[in-house]
Amino acid sequence: MPNSITFLGTGTSQGIPMIGCNCNVCKSDDKRDKRLRSSALVEWEGLKILIDAGPDFRYQMLRENITHLDAIVLTHQHKDHTGGLDDVRALNYFEKRSFPIFCEKRVEESLKMEYSYAFAKEKYPGVPDYTIININEDPFSIDGKEVVPIRVMHYKLPILGFRFGNMAYITDANYINETELEKLKNLDILVLNCVRLEKHISHYSLSEAIDVIRSLNPKKGYLTHLSHQMPTHRESSLLLPENIELAYDGLKLYF
Repeated sequence: MPNSITFLGTGTSQGIPMIGCNCNVCKSDDKRDKRLRSSALVEWEGLKILIDAGPDFRYQMLRENITHLDAIVLTHQHKDHTGGLDDVRALNYFEKRSFPIFCEKRVEESLKMEYSYAFAKEKYPGVPDYTIININEDPFSIDGKEVVPIRVMHYKLPILGFRFGNMAYITDANYINETELEKLKNLDILVLNCVRLEKHISHYSLSEAIDVIRSLNPKKGYLTHLSHQMPTHRESSLLLPENIELAYDGLKLYF
């Protein structure tokens, strides 16, 4: 089977449409403008790996008919990237195993507060069962396959992107240092966040994201974690260079 990435969600923390908003993006009839919270399924070297499990996790799994995962890797602890982890208990039930989650120690501590019932000494029947594997900037292995973390900055919060072979996925970033940029050379696909046209305190703007992708020169660049402050998919596409596209929910790419 070829390696692939499926975008389960490509929206920012509030998704699109945003509650209470009447802008032309939130009211768009184009299905590419309906964006759940950002997450992706990576099918790589025979493994099914989920990047982030936000509040839309359950629906995303059902929509794409995903019935098995080998692991979840978490970029950071913010709710739009971890808010769906209670639903891992369905996988616990059907697969009869504790579920492996790869994350930094800081993220684990956040999960212990958010899902305290799952870490209790005496657990209530049916709560999710996690096996937490701590990671950092060093390469780590999932079932013998090496994943390369990419340290990026989300304003002042250090978080992780991930490289799987010749594809890399980075969300919620607005700075990557030179050492980490070296890890992103020679890619077929680079996925990078872009929250809006104007400069943002903790995410790349459109021009900044384009500059990063151009400097790294992957074969193709895709933008994710998009807010309703970006124009519609159709309008935004007119602003992009030839080798850069907006991702959208349900898009599947092979690498």
